[in-house]
Amino acid sequence: MPRPGSSRVRLAITLGDPRGIGPEVAAKAMAAALPDARATVVIGPVEYSPDFAGACRFEAVGGGEAAVHPGRAAGMAIERAVQLALAGEADAVVTAPVHKPGLAEAGYHPGHTEMLMALTGAPEVGMVMCDEGEGPDASPPKRVLLATIHIPLSEVAAALTEELLVSRTRLLGAALNSDWGLDEPRIALCALNPHASDGGMFGTEERDIYGPALAALAADPWRVSGPIPADTVFVRAFSGEFDAVVAPYHDVGMAAFKTASFGRGVNVTIGLPFVRTSPDHGTAFDIAGQGRADPSSMIEAIRLAERLAVARIRNLAAAARTAP
Repeated sequence: MPRPGSSRVRLAITLGDPRGIGPEVAAKAMAAALPDARATVVIGPVEYSPDFAGACRFEAVGGGEAAVHPGRAAGMAIERAVQLALAGEADAVVTAPVHKPGLAEAGYHPGHTEMLMALTGAPEVGMVMCDEGEGPDASPPKRVLLATIHIPLSEVAAALTEELLVSRTRLLGAALNSDWGLDEPRIALCALNPHASDGGMFGTEERDIYGPALAALAADPWRVSGPIPADTVFVRAFSGEFDAVVAPYHDVGMAAFKTASFGRGVNVTIGLPFVRTSPDHGTAFDIAGQGRADPSSMIEAIRLAERLAVARIRNLAAAARTAP
């Protein structure tokens, strides 16, 4: 729980692949976002501990072997952060970028989302890209959940089933309710085919998959609209008509989101027993070690982790008070 009289939560921050910009953006973000040092632990290779001296508690992993086994060091940091969260010693996990091939070479799942699901035993998780649009000149929040994630485009149509759309939409609706505090979230389903197939001219998925899914979701406690063509749904959602969009595949959602919010976006994994956020960029090996990395997305990841964790804690406490 947050400290008495404080909204700060206990964060576990991983440094990601040590060859990339993770350690740099984490150090810069710690200085800018100012999370409570007494409630924050940073986890990474021992050689980075001086960068965080006095700003937090530092836990070293990998025994100084990051230069030889960077994927191993990144994976061990994730494992330790999950261990702290599952033990109730951290309220939220913030992860710096990893290198998927590096994780795979070290014997781990090739990505945070898959690895977190395996480590926690969560039955279902979702990847939501968020730009909360805070500040005096803020635009409406932008939130996109990816129904399918890291699969070839040629496999998307077969993977996009009625059951998947229903379960993903319900997972998103529950998260918007519990973590974002939206009583009746407005969710748009992005169509798979051009012009939402124009009545079957360009495919049948909108009729055969989206139709039954929308019927199944009709009685749920969130308002679901669709299927809406990709060339209009993001414009409508990002102007405030919807609280979130369910995108059918990775690139249609990510291209729209990053065009609108690159540098401010945050990746949130929903469905976990704790809050997890991450910046919306990769390891950027080409500029690592040069002091040029922009920490803006990491700053937003820390701030959103704190905000969502506080909301979740409050909702759990309220539910406990009303339980019979």
